[in-house]
Amino acid sequence: MSDPDVPQPERRKDVDDVVDSANAGLDAAEAARADVPGSPTPDAATGDAPAPRTDPAVEPDLAAFEAAEREHPGTFSTPELNDLARSEARDSSSSERDADATAAHSAPIVHDESRMASAAYSAPDDTETRVVPSEPVVAERTEVAEPVVAPTFAQQPIFVQAPEPPRERGNRGTAGAIGLLATLAFAILYLGTTLGLGAWSGDVTAENIGESALAPLTTWGFWVPVVVFFLGFWLLGAFINRGRWGLWVVFGIIVGLFAWGGHLLGQLFEERFWLLTAREGSDLVGEQLFAPLAIAAFVFGRELTIWFGAWVARSGARKTELNAEAQREYERTLEAGPTLSR
Repeated sequence: MSDPDVPQPERRKDVDDVVDSANAGLDAAEAARADVPGSPTPDAATGDAPAPRTDPAVEPDLAAFEAAEREHPGTFSTPELNDLARSEARDSSSSERDADATAAHSAPIVHDESRMASAAYSAPDDTETRVVPSEPVVAERTEVAEPVVAPTFAQQPIFVQAPEPPRERGNRGTAGAIGLLATLAFAILYLGTTLGLGAWSGDVTAENIGESALAPLTTWGFWVPVVVFFLGFWLLGAFINRGRWGLWVVFGIIVGLFAWGGHLLGQLFEERFWLLTAREGSDLVGEQLFAPLAIAAFVFGRELTIWFGAWVARSGARKTELNAEAQREYERTLEAGPTLSR
């Protein structure tokens, strides 16, 4: 859809028409000045009465141009002329307010004819008018400078392994090792007692002492009390651990009972108790209950436990000192705190 046509005022390009219009405007100005009351006449000027106050004459050229502009608007529209006319109109309105209230007309404004004419007949300004679209005014955003903060470098965490509490040194292994030596001693003493009792009864002589010494090594009656003695010694050592020697002296009787019970159990194994009746078994135990070899086993078991127990107790005391020193060192390490090794 096209825009509607707007009628534009026609401008006369013919200079003669413009001049004729200007002349017609001059005539109309003279006629208007003649019709204004109070204007001087030739007769009044020659009389004796004082001449009244006359208004200043209107410039003919200016009146002609004004009339032509009113009849043909836009013919003489130039930026210079429009600005000049507006400024003169403001000056004339201010001067009229200051003039005498009785005056009918203010003094005519004198214009520079050459400047007005040149402005009127000068070529229109060919400068291209550029229309700038209005844009929203964006308020300038004032950026507040942020304070510069020096970068801080976070220290990397250093992981330090906490010291472990010291492990207490036990004495049970030492008691077992010493128990083996005590068991060896018990076996030798038990075998010697067996040979001595045999020699006392006349069964062991110088000719068969070798065979008599090796014969018990193949019987249950010899090895069962030896093994039971070792078990008794080691169990007592596990119970006392790092205890003092007095505990071995007191509780050594328990190991003696173990050895005595081992002797009885060995005799039952020697006679194959699973083939015996209950009466036969009880009779056998009654015969060996206070036999010399049974009493010897009890005595050997108790005495060996006391003397070898002293060795175990001494080792336990040493372990106790080492544990105390390790604990003190551990506490000193905790008080000192973590340290970096370079």
